[in-house]
Amino acid sequence: MIFNMEFETLPREALAAIQLRRLIGVAERVYATVPFYRKKFTEAGVRPSDIKSLADLSRLPFTYKQDLRDNYPFGMFAVPMDNVVRIHASSGTTGKPTVVGYTARDISTWSELMARSLSAGGATRDDIIHNAYGYGLFTGGLGVHYGAERLGASVIPISGGNTRRQIMIMKDFGPTILTCTPSYALHLAEAAEEMGVDFESLKFKSGIFGAEPWSEQMREEIEKKLYLSALDIYGLSEVIGPGVAIECLEEKKGLHIFEDHFIAEIINPDTGEVLPPGETGELVFTTITKEAFPIIRYRTRDITSLNYAPCKCGRTMVRMKKVSGRTDDMLIIRGVNVFPSQIESVLMEMTEVSPHYQLVVDREGTLDTLTVMVEVNEASFSDEVKTLQSLEARITKNIRETLAVAVKVKLVEPKTIARSEGKAQRVIDNRKR
Repeated sequence: MIFNMEFETLPREALAAIQLRRLIGVAERVYATVPFYRKKFTEAGVRPSDIKSLADLSRLPFTYKQDLRDNYPFGMFAVPMDNVVRIHASSGTTGKPTVVGYTARDISTWSELMARSLSAGGATRDDIIHNAYGYGLFTGGLGVHYGAERLGASVIPISGGNTRRQIMIMKDFGPTILTCTPSYALHLAEAAEEMGVDFESLKFKSGIFGAEPWSEQMREEIEKKLYLSALDIYGLSEVIGPGVAIECLEEKKGLHIFEDHFIAEIINPDTGEVLPPGETGELVFTTITKEAFPIIRYRTRDITSLNYAPCKCGRTMVRMKKVSGRTDDMLIIRGVNVFPSQIESVLMEMTEVSPHYQLVVDREGTLDTLTVMVEVNEASFSDEVKTLQSLEARITKNIRETLAVAVKVKLVEPKTIARSEGKAQRVIDNRKR
């Protein structure tokens, strides 16, 4: 289902014309109102009047997360504070929080984009949306909430946590759309099983999951356990929050980016060179309609590629491939690049283990080591040492043959690894301590 038929199915030529007009407008605004951008543009030897085509975007400077931290809290805002009606911020677990602001029109734009996203996931005004993304400074909860209301659907603002209560509400209220992180979806399935509740007896038809990278194999696991169609949604607070891109029910092969509001590029993360369509690299976004916190060529660190082929859903917006990892969560183990999602893909192909795992990185002398801790599922758990040793050996072999890296595998009992009510912690890197 398409929420905004006019814009989501624009011919590419018309879309490009809109993007260029909006790009010139946002460049002029940030140059005039944000000292950081005036300085960066000057250093790069470019002025807004130099933008004559979309290709000229590559002449503009990049924006990095550190730039947001250096201008903490409001130094990147492009409007006076009395025009800002909402402020969100990151958790700040890896440094000073990044702070973003919204005008009333920004909130309206965001609500429209989330309404588009929920529609792409099969939601209509007749649906009840169980929103288990966290509310607060994190953009997930309120982003979905406002989009559901724009769509006209009913929303249950349950937020994260209180998992057993969530299961009770699912039984009693009959929600039809689930929104949360993919790891929390699996935790909900586990909790329901403990409570004797079968997800097949609930009314869910689809789930919209995001805020962390997840594999196709995890999609299969979620769909099998929760009896729904699982869709990936993409967003980040620096760009607007959730609602930047989403898969469609019709294909589930790539996430449609709402290009009338965002221009996406793929670059070589080492050189900054813009790569041709189809090549894999780092995703970069420029917002072209935001008022309070516009951002130019933001380095997301997410690894993906762009696909401009037509989609049978009818949307003409480019699709980004499911994010395979981030440049800053890529582990380099003895010279081999390893993303947690690659390990996850190998584990999910083995029926004896559960979807719960953790990667522990240590340094022994001058060598880095990677230990994969993974839970054996209830059905396969055994007291026989030989059985467990055989399983460990097979996992080790599969990872080595797939990723060409030697790892240690440590099997742990079911429900040993801590469950997350938001984003799962997949990596413990002891080298940084």
